[in-house]
Amino acid sequence: MKKLMLSIAAIALLLTFTTQAQVYTNSNSEEPFKEVVETEEDYEKIEVSELPEAVTASITRDFVEATTTEAWVKEKDGKSVYKIKLDLNGEEKKLYADAEGNWIDKEDKKKDS
Repeated sequence: MKKLMLSIAAIALLLTFTTQAQVYTNSNSEEPFKEVVETEEDYEKIEVSELPEAVTASITRDFVEATTTEAWVKEKDGKSVYKIKLDLNGEEKKLYADAEGNWIDKEDKKKDS
């Protein structure tokens, strides 16, 4: 009986972890972006100088010592989503922002799913 219960628990645990790969959407209408999974092919590479002023201001405000090294843009539901690669003292960081300079936290959404 103990082996049966342990087997059931192991299977339930395995199923829990495998379902974590599912993509969830956010139904909160205040957040303009719903998809969690993004691929490089979805974005068009742009020059860093082409980033909107609001995005550049957010980078300057929140990442004082960072250097923007690359940028991409994607249109999603009529809105622009920017993917930004920063160099933070030799460490690479990728961020996502909307055209108004609001950060989109993709990592937290992936952990929640």
